[in-house]
Amino acid sequence: MKKIIFAFAFSSLLWTSKASTTHSVEQKKEAIEVNINLTDVKDDQVLVTVKAPKIKTDETIYSLPKTVPGTYSEDDYGKYVADFKAYDAKGNLLTVTKSDDNTWSIKKANTLAKITYLVNDTFDTEKGRGFGKDDVFSPAGTNIDANKNFMLNLHGFVGYFQDKKESPYKVTVTHPANLWGATSMIDKDGSSTTDVFEMPLYSELLENPIMYSKPDYTTFTVDGMDIQIAVYSPTGKFTAESITPEMKTMMTAQKTFLGKINSTKKYTVIIYLSSMAPTDAKGFGALEHPTATTVVMPEMMPKDELVEQLKDIVSHEFFHIVTPLTIHSKEIQYFDYNAPKMSQHLWMYEGVTEYFANLFQINQGLIKEDAFYSRLSEKIESAKAMNDTMPFTTMSANVLTEPYKDQYLNVYQKGALIGMCVDIIIREKSEGKRGILDLMHQLSTEYGVSKPFNDADLFAKITSLTYPEVGEFLTKYVSGPTPIPYYDYLVKVGVTKVTKKTPEGIFLKGQVPYIGVDRSNKEIFIAPDKELNIFYTTLGLKGGDRIVSINDKAYSLDNIYDMISESQKWKENDPISIKIKRDGKEEVIKGAVKFPYIDTDGLEATDSSKATLREAWLKG
Repeated sequence: MKKIIFAFAFSSLLWTSKASTTHSVEQKKEAIEVNINLTDVKDDQVLVTVKAPKIKTDETIYSLPKTVPGTYSEDDYGKYVADFKAYDAKGNLLTVTKSDDNTWSIKKANTLAKITYLVNDTFDTEKGRGFGKDDVFSPAGTNIDANKNFMLNLHGFVGYFQDKKESPYKVTVTHPANLWGATSMIDKDGSSTTDVFEMPLYSELLENPIMYSKPDYTTFTVDGMDIQIAVYSPTGKFTAESITPEMKTMMTAQKTFLGKINSTKKYTVIIYLSSMAPTDAKGFGALEHPTATTVVMPEMMPKDELVEQLKDIVSHEFFHIVTPLTIHSKEIQYFDYNAPKMSQHLWMYEGVTEYFANLFQINQGLIKEDAFYSRLSEKIESAKAMNDTMPFTTMSANVLTEPYKDQYLNVYQKGALIGMCVDIIIREKSEGKRGILDLMHQLSTEYGVSKPFNDADLFAKITSLTYPEVGEFLTKYVSGPTPIPYYDYLVKVGVTKVTKKTPEGIFLKGQVPYIGVDRSNKEIFIAPDKELNIFYTTLGLKGGDRIVSINDKAYSLDNIYDMISESQKWKENDPISIKIKRDGKEEVIKGAVKFPYIDTDGLEATDSSKATLREAWLKG
């Protein structure tokens, strides 16, 4: 699995998997039965009861995961468990010792009948500090909001016995009748208040999140795949129906792009929209599974912006059907939830996936050529800000520890550009006939969902399926410390570096905000400690001014995203009227929009002699 992080630059001012391990399971194996009670929620905690299997030893160990595939962080889900108890068949308490945040040792285990514990949700504890800053990434987290919403990423509720990892699971969820569970699993109980799910392995159970909320979902079919879109919007601002047309268009294009790769017949997109309240989710992005994606985004976003973000985020997650869900190493196939060993190949799992999430849009006509080049240019600039000499394979294998974890986000920048370069090399050497998607098709045939590769063998296998130049690139630039000369590869398809005059944002300068919000009254203010650009100085705006309205539309924290979204539509010299509050007095300032411009590196197709190869790269 994996996650993608969507960061809001001004959040600090506003608020101061893996491929499923499909081993065969003997039907006669005793199932581990789990009950999750969503009906009787007390003190924002959910009761979990585990019926113990037959245990022959005097001691057994029960664990919740330290980490799960795709999060690339150690989250210690056992920290959210309270009042852990073990009982024998007569109801007597057994001795339990907690050896670390995620592990409980139970004595007289041969008499164990059941385990009970309470689960607290992770959304309540999020501080919004960003990836690697103690928060559990929201799409991998849990939510308990009685009678309204439950986000059941099951690794936060269900554990495993250390010596029973190959046992099947039967999970019963009791829930209020007005709540419906969105999941790709099949409910084997017809009751309106009880759902029963059976999975052959713990690892497969964890790949199937469930979101309980008031029913709001749509379904459609794309090329034989049944797709379900489920939405939780606390105020009802968004519905599944309102965003489905764009999702259907996108996912249809993705299936067309992928061709014969199709590892699932059902796919569920679970979308949780956060109220951004102090106890609600603040980690935005998504986490993929073999048959589902969980997405968390802020509800306050304007629809157009939300849909655009969903298209990029969900498309990335959906492409994980290729890797690592189909093509992956033994580290992923046999993932250890409490002592994980990470693979060297995040460049492929995340980077190639991110590259596909952009390439398919130009390939299928969803974006224009200049927009695609702009995305690549932005990734080149972002990658420069990271450690460009840290070997990507080394970072990947050690991503859970410093200093490597701080470089994780580069998988979406440099990782995607690695995919681009490999694609261009293959296109050039094959005279446009093949590309990196063809390579992934070959790898999926060579390996597949249940056949992992050895980490150390992948580069040699890729080289044998492509060209020596691909192997040389991977050795020098992916496992080596040499920075990649991206423009040397882009020129092969007639795309060159150019300098462009680019307008900076009005309210955001890159990741630096010009505005903040007073939490006591939700008023938007102009940051008092920033050097203001020409937009502000031309109008005579000052640091500390409170923005009441713009062009007669009132703004506050509740619709700040609308204000930012509208500003992105303004044009140079547009008339503008801003009502402000300065020193407690309101006044209206009128004038014209002026943008600050900066020189930025961009990309353009300038070599017509490479037009045929470029067309094969973009449209082949």
